[in-house]
Amino acid sequence: MYRTSRRLVALAAAGACCLTLASCSDPSSPGAGGQSDSSEVKLNVWIMGEGGPTFTQLTKEFTDQTGVGVEVESIPWANVNDKLTTAVASGQGPDVVQVGISLLQTFDDAGVLTDLSELIADYPDLAAGNFPDGVSPKELDPEGRTMSIPWVSDVRVLFYRTDLLAAVGYDHAPANWNEMQTAAAKLAERGADQYGYTIPLWDNALILQYVWQQGGDIVAPDGSLDFQTPEFDAALDHYLAFFESGAAPSATDFDQVQGFVTGNSPMTVSGPYLAPSITDAGPDIADDWTVALLPAGSSSRTSLFAGSNLAVWNGTEHLNEAIQLIDFMTKPEIQLAWYEEMSELPASQAALDQLTAQGDPAVAVYVEQLADARVVPQVPGWDLIANELTQTLTAIVTGAAERGTAMEQFYAKAAEIQANYS
Repeated sequence: MYRTSRRLVALAAAGACCLTLASCSDPSSPGAGGQSDSSEVKLNVWIMGEGGPTFTQLTKEFTDQTGVGVEVESIPWANVNDKLTTAVASGQGPDVVQVGISLLQTFDDAGVLTDLSELIADYPDLAAGNFPDGVSPKELDPEGRTMSIPWVSDVRVLFYRTDLLAAVGYDHAPANWNEMQTAAAKLAERGADQYGYTIPLWDNALILQYVWQQGGDIVAPDGSLDFQTPEFDAALDHYLAFFESGAAPSATDFDQVQGFVTGNSPMTVSGPYLAPSITDAGPDIADDWTVALLPAGSSSRTSLFAGSNLAVWNGTEHLNEAIQLIDFMTKPEIQLAWYEEMSELPASQAALDQLTAQGDPAVAVYVEQLADARVVPQVPGWDLIANELTQTLTAIVTGAAERGTAMEQFYAKAAEIQANYS
C-alpha cells in the first residue's frame, strides 16, 4: 500500500497548477457546492487497491437512501502517482478519493484536496473527536486543517508462531528489543534456511518505528527531516543486526506468508490485513499463531498508524453529496462491514469500540497498539524519501553497498528531495 516511488514533477510545474485552478469550479457558481438535484447526481470515486467491489456493494444503501449514484474506479496502489499526475494535468479528477496517509501531503501539495474544516460543521460524526488521536487534524496537517476524513486504520503488530517460540524457550511474545534479537537468533539456529524474523524489504516504515521506540523522531523542530541522530543510528543498528546474524532472510523475494506458515521464519511485523492471508495459506496452524504488541525499545512500543482517508477533490460540482458519502462511509455499521470484507480496521472510534466488544483477542491487540501509534511524517515528498530509504537499506542488506557510503548518499538524496518541495 505504501510503495509508490515516482516523483510528481508535473505537480510542481506552474503550468499544471494553473491548469488545475482554471479547471476548478467557482464555489459560488450554480451547481457548485452540491446545489444540483441529488436524483441526477452520480459521484465518481477513486478507490485504491482491491476494495472497489466492496465499496460499490456497500454504497448501494447510500444510493437507496439519497438517490445519489456512486461510480467507483479502482486504482492499483502502484499507479496512484501516475493517476494523480494525469488528473492534475488534465483538470479531470473524481469527486471523492481514497488517499493513503503516507500520500496525504503529496495530494495536498498538488492542490487537489478540499479543505473540509468549516464544511463538516453540519456533520457531527465527522468531527475530529470521533477518531483516534493519531489521525487528528493536528497530526495529519501541519496547519491543523481537515483535508481528509479518517476511513480505515492499519497498525503494525507482531505476528508470531506460539508453537515454535515455545520450542526455543519462549512462552510469550518477545517483549523488548533484546528478547526479539535473542528469540530470532535461537529460531535461526534450528538449521539450514531457518530464520527467526521476516523483515519485508519493501517495508519502509519499520525502521521509523524503531526510531520512535528509542524516543527519537526524524522530524526536526523546524519541520525538516533529520536522519542523522543517535536514535536513528540505534534504530539502524537494531534493524541490520537481524540480517548480520542470519536471523532474517536477506532474499528480496522471500515470501512473508509462506515463511510464517511453513515455520521457516516464525515472526514478522505487519498489519491486520496479513491475518486472512495466513489463515488461508495455513489452516493447519490455526491454533499455533497469534499477534502481540510490538517489542519495546528503550522508550516505547510505538507503532505505525497507517491506513487511508477519504477526501473531496478540489473543484467537485457535487460537494454536498461528496461529504454525505464520506459521512455514510464512517458510520459504525458500514465500517464494521468493511472490516468483515477487507480485514481493514475501522477509523471510527465508535466502530473500534464495537469491534473490540466482540471479544476477538487479535482485535484487542490491534486496538491497544493503535493507542501507541504515529503517522509517517506529514511532509511533501515523504513517499519519495521513504522509497529512497528502502532502496538504500536493501542495498546494504543484500551486500550491494557498504553501510557508511550508502547512508551518506541517502542523506544527500533525502535533502535534495526536501529542497525540491520547499
